[in-house]
Amino acid sequence: MSNRTSTETTQGPRTRESRRFVWLFDPKLVTTALASVAVVVAAGLVQVSFGAYSMSLGQAWAAVFDPEVIFNQQAWNAFLLGGEVPEMSRESLIVWNIRLPRVFVAIIVGMNLAVSGAIFQAITRNELASPFILGVSSGAGLMILLVLVAFAGATFAVPWLAISAGLSVELTSFTFSVSSLLPVLAAVGGAVAFLIVYAIAWKNGTSPVRLVLAGVIVGTVFGSLQTGLFFFADDIGVVQSSIAWTTGSLTGTDWGQVRMALPWSIVAICLAIAGSRQCNVMLLGEQTAKSLGMSIEKVRFALSGVAVLAAAASIAVAGIVGFVGLIVPHMVRNLVGSDYKKVIVGCLFVGPALMVGADVGARLALSPVQIPVGIVTGLVGGPYFLYLMRKKQNMGEI
Repeated sequence: MSNRTSTETTQGPRTRESRRFVWLFDPKLVTTALASVAVVVAAGLVQVSFGAYSMSLGQAWAAVFDPEVIFNQQAWNAFLLGGEVPEMSRESLIVWNIRLPRVFVAIIVGMNLAVSGAIFQAITRNELASPFILGVSSGAGLMILLVLVAFAGATFAVPWLAISAGLSVELTSFTFSVSSLLPVLAAVGGAVAFLIVYAIAWKNGTSPVRLVLAGVIVGTVFGSLQTGLFFFADDIGVVQSSIAWTTGSLTGTDWGQVRMALPWSIVAICLAIAGSRQCNVMLLGEQTAKSLGMSIEKVRFALSGVAVLAAAASIAVAGIVGFVGLIVPHMVRNLVGSDYKKVIVGCLFVGPALMVGADVGARLALSPVQIPVGIVTGLVGGPYFLYLMRKKQNMGEI
C-alpha cells in the first residue's frame, strides 16, 4: 500500500508536467505549423535559386544542404559571430553568404511582427491593434531614420581602462559603429512612442479605446516627422535608402542583420510565450482579471514592453513592414482558436510563412527590379483585412 502511494506521489508531478504541454500537440496547431514550414521551405528554395548568378533548383538544394557548410564549425562562427568565412564552392558561398541570410531575416521579422501584433491585440482587446496602429513602428522608425540621416556610417570610440597580462593598467578605446546599436535605438524609439501613447490614454487608468486612438495620433505625428527628416539629408543616397527603409525592405540583408536581431528576438519570443497566460486572462475583461488578482496596468505595461522589443528588433533590420502584425494574429486565431498559448506559437510559424512568401513576390514580381517587401504585404494584407471586416460584424471595441 505504501509503495503504491509513493509511486503515485512520484508520478503525479510528472503527469501534471506532461499535461501542461498537451496543447502543443493540438491537431490544428500541428497542421498549421507543418503547412507554414512547407511554405517557408518552398519559398526559401525559390529565393535562393534566383539572382544575378543563375543556378538550377538542384544546384540550389545541393548548396543549401552542403555538408561541408552545415557541419563546419568555422562557417557557423563566421555566420553567427562574424568570423572569417572558410573556403567553399561558389554555389555554396553565394547561397549561404548572400541569399540564405535574406530568408533568415524574413523569418525573424515575420516572427517578431506577428507576436508583437498578437500581444497588442490582447492587451487592448481590439482586433485592429498592431505595432503600426499603436505608434510603436513610427517611434522606432523615427529614431532609426534620425540616426541614418544624422550619423550615417559614423563610428565612436569609448575610452576605457584595460589590465594587461603584466597587471599594468593601460588606457585604450572601444570602437563601435552606430549601425550595431540599431535594435537598441529602435527599442528606445518604440518605447518612447508607447510611453507617450500611454500618457495620452491615461485617465485614472487606460482603456483599449483610448490606447488605439492615442496610438493613431502619435503615429501620425511621428510619421510626419519622418517625412520632414528627408529635407535635412544632404546625401541623395541616404534619402533613397531611407525611403526604401520606411516602406520595409529586405534588399541587401546579410548575416550582420541576423546577428543584430536574433538575440533580441529570442528574448522577446520567450517572454511572449511566458506571458501567454496573462494574455488569456486579459481577454476575459478587466473586471474579471481584477477579480482573479491580476494587476491590470502592471501586466499591460510589461506585455507592452515585450511587444515593443519584438517590433523594434524587426524594424531595425527590415524597416517598417505593414500589415504583418495586424493580419497574422487574425489568421492564426481562425486556424487554431483563441487560446493565446496556441496563438503565440502559431504566429511563430505563420508570420515567417507570410513574410518569406511576400519577399519572394517582392523580388520576382518585377524582376530584375526588386520592390520593398512592405508593398507586397500591404497588397496582400489590405484585401484580407477587408475580407475580415465583411465577415465579422464586430471588429473589436472601437
